[in-house]
Amino acid sequence: MNKNLSNILKYILWIVVAVVLLYFSFRGVNWKDFGAALHYCHWEYVALSLVLGGFVLFVRGLRWRMQLLPVDPSTSWLTCWNAYNICMIVNLMLPRVGEVVRCGYVTRHSSRDAEGNRLATLDKVIGTVLVDRIWDAVSLLTILIILLSVLWKRFGAFFTETVFPGLQDKAGLWWILVLAVAAAAGFVWLCWKLRDRGAVWGKVWGYIVGIKEGLSSCLHMKNGWLFIVYTIVIWGSYWLMSACIMWSLQGIDPSLVSPEMAETLGKIDSLTMADALFLMFAGALSSVVPVPGGFGAFHAVVAGALSSIYGIPFGMGMIFATLSHETQVIADAICGAASYVSESFRRP
Repeated sequence: MNKNLSNILKYILWIVVAVVLLYFSFRGVNWKDFGAALHYCHWEYVALSLVLGGFVLFVRGLRWRMQLLPVDPSTSWLTCWNAYNICMIVNLMLPRVGEVVRCGYVTRHSSRDAEGNRLATLDKVIGTVLVDRIWDAVSLLTILIILLSVLWKRFGAFFTETVFPGLQDKAGLWWILVLAVAAAAGFVWLCWKLRDRGAVWGKVWGYIVGIKEGLSSCLHMKNGWLFIVYTIVIWGSYWLMSACIMWSLQGIDPSLVSPEMAETLGKIDSLTMADALFLMFAGALSSVVPVPGGFGAFHAVVAGALSSIYGIPFGMGMIFATLSHETQVIADAICGAASYVSESFRRP
């Protein structure tokens, strides 16, 4: 099959998946209550969440730049910020493709050495992106440990009854993952053994070495403590964004909505910062499903978490999920558009 046709079919498939998830997520929504919640919610908190969404992209760019500086000391914060913004806006349409785009963007703006070669080659930049994602995974694992160790009574049942059984039911997928890692390790070993036995093998091995250099760049960062600070700021901002959406729905006058919704709002009013952290974690887990912009997957996971943990009707959970997700999408779109304008005035 033609490669371009294969890619087009793959993107169409994920768009269809997103549409299906959105349909099943919204089909039980009471649109009258949905509209009332949007009308009477405190939009100043939604606006704050929007600002924080743009701020997170800025800090992510600064953190990524720290990994790129050992590879290319001339890498600017604007290059990293633009790369991240363009990555996010591409991901809204084509899941995962944005990661490739941001790598290519940084390489295109990289300085050259005396021989005219780019300092930040594509393979090295890919290595830094892998480290970037590994740190995100470590951050999520840390948040999970905090939730389970400190707040087990509140959230333990969700993991023991919903998450962990689901992982056990997918034991076959774990074996596939193990085999994939083993196959990748075997391929690297084979490339190393055959690196001097042909131009193709030598080129592939050189690419692997470049990725390794990108992966190890984090070991050569200056002021490594600042990298940790950036990471804490990033996830602290996500936590505050979740809290802002929670606050936007708290304190709505019950007399302005239906009796059924007024009862639900009472449960929303009882949510705390600990609950905001849990909902942020649940939303982050939805990124595992590679649908465009997280549409559908985020809504289903977050609304489902609100329903299973707090007994909040799924329809009300969809209001929370919609405000959370679309706020971030708008922030991504605004920052992405700004970076496209910025790029039009720059020359690599």
